[in-house]
Amino acid sequence: MTTQDIIRPENLVATKPRLLNDLTMHYCPGCSHGVVHKLIAEIIDEMGLAEKTIAISPVGCAVFAYRYLDVDWLEAAHGRAPALASAAKRLWPDRLVFTYQGDGDLACIGAGETIHALNRGEKITIIFINNAIYGMTGGQMAPTTLMGMKTSTCPYGRQADLHGYPLNITDLAAQLEGTAFVSRQSVETVGAILKAKKAIRHAFENSMNGIGSNLVEIVSTCSSGWKTSPVQANKWMEENMFKYYHIGDIKDITKEQSTH
Repeated sequence: MTTQDIIRPENLVATKPRLLNDLTMHYCPGCSHGVVHKLIAEIIDEMGLAEKTIAISPVGCAVFAYRYLDVDWLEAAHGRAPALASAAKRLWPDRLVFTYQGDGDLACIGAGETIHALNRGEKITIIFINNAIYGMTGGQMAPTTLMGMKTSTCPYGRQADLHGYPLNITDLAAQLEGTAFVSRQSVETVGAILKAKKAIRHAFENSMNGIGSNLVEIVSTCSSGWKTSPVQANKWMEENMFKYYHIGDIKDITKEQSTH
């Protein structure tokens, strides 16, 4: 088989998403951010919304997300992305508006904005990357850090009496009346990636159809913060993170409505 045979259109299995800029990403090897960026780029293009998307960039590892995805971006102050997204969607209701946030940005300094935007039923989608640590600033404990998990600010492991309990903000979001779709996924395998893509697309469709607020958490790895290899990080996530942060759809009012 020649090279020309391999690259014939009928032999293509996947191509680089059109909306993913041709730049070298700054993320560490094994980081989940790049995979999620690819999914978002594919979904927006498939939905034909490239010219109707407003994305909100966070503070944290993904602060430069606007460099990689070729859509319109707004830059929010630390934790304020849901508030900015709420304003953007109300001003431009025909646009797809989503935030892209890490667990420190969303669940710590931005917890108030997150909960109230979701509770108001703002017609936005929040993409929540949860690696249970502050990856960008040195591996400190995050609101989502697991019990017993060691970080630079809890070197002996997280303790309830000293640090409190992990904040399961996605399960909390599912209890709010304003949320329409709440899902927790991961991207460590091909099967998981396909499920994550389906969840993000469903959230985007709800947003465009004016159906409540939508939250998709991606349970992720942080090889650098966890001080492991990418392979070890995936294994640790599967053996530890998934026990506390259960994978799957948690709330879907469109599905619930269709069964009644």
